[in-house]
Amino acid sequence: MPHSPVCVGLVFGGASGEHAVSIRSAATVLGALRQGANAERYLVRCFYIDQLGRWWGEPEAQAVLQAGTPARPEELGAVSRPGFQGFPAGALDVEVWLPVLHGPNGEDGTIQGLFTLMQVPFVGSGVLGSAVGMDKQAMKAAFAAAGLPQVPYVCVQAAELAAAPEALLDRLEARLGFPCFVKPANLGSSVGISKASDRDTLLQGLRTAAALDPRLVVEQGVQARELECAVLGTRELRASVVGEIRFDADWYDYDTKYSDGLSHTVIPAQVPGDVAERVRRMAIEACHAVAASGLSRVDFFYEEATGALWLNEINTFPGFTSLSMYPMLWQASGLELPDLVHELVRGARESLAPHHSPGEIHP
Repeated sequence: MPHSPVCVGLVFGGASGEHAVSIRSAATVLGALRQGANAERYLVRCFYIDQLGRWWGEPEAQAVLQAGTPARPEELGAVSRPGFQGFPAGALDVEVWLPVLHGPNGEDGTIQGLFTLMQVPFVGSGVLGSAVGMDKQAMKAAFAAAGLPQVPYVCVQAAELAAAPEALLDRLEARLGFPCFVKPANLGSSVGISKASDRDTLLQGLRTAAALDPRLVVEQGVQARELECAVLGTRELRASVVGEIRFDADWYDYDTKYSDGLSHTVIPAQVPGDVAERVRRMAIEACHAVAASGLSRVDFFYEEATGALWLNEINTFPGFTSLSMYPMLWQASGLELPDLVHELVRGARESLAPHHSPGEIHP
């Protein structure tokens, strides 16, 4: 007797600067859930979180996915107070949640806490892994505690910038020099990141980042290739082949990342076998360091002349757009998109509290 399809709640959008990217990722994931055997395995219900944090059900969610752009609040009805105001119809029937949300209020442990309290399984890292992986200050501290190599960096509070900007600039210039990169601690997709080549651009970058987040990270710039590795699994972590991002720009900013023609991927990355092995092993170690599970993309800097490899960051819900590395890395590793999404949902259903194994590396 055939099994009834599993009800998957695909939730996307969110009160985040990465709202538009989330819509594009969700459209890709939805297509995979409706393709091949997945069409019989899963009954998908879509839920949209608007930019005010309000939840909407199927009609609004499907309209946003079809349009491919964020819905304006006035299009969704009278604007009331922002924030969660209850689940739309059908949400309590969901058997496993798939939160295709990037950035704050979705990738940072907040919605993971909600699903944990509901005792409904969900795709991706739990509260701890999501929160630590989202906040670059906490993430870097966890990596340092695990003995993982990183480029020199300084953690900065926005209050320091307001109280003593010249002293802060002196400290950063002495510790890191130029060029350096200024990053908000809790945003992804290169939102709010800037490259500083002197004190003026450093001050400007700090002000830009501080307007977005009270916690900042400033990193020393290095001349290095950018490598990425995808990790998959709950009880057992697997690492994909290694890929490389190449781009026709000074650095890999938001526009370069999400515009056709400005960047391209090389999969597998043309690096020595021992370097690829180090990347894959370190990717799994990075997931363990921050308690990440389900899916993660781990990014590295590779200095070809010296062989130095630095861990850059982890993304606990990487982009799933047509230009995104995570699904492409797994495709190159032999796992097509529909099978990848099936693995994610199946892994979420295995346990409400995933346990990691030492990790398995897939070349």
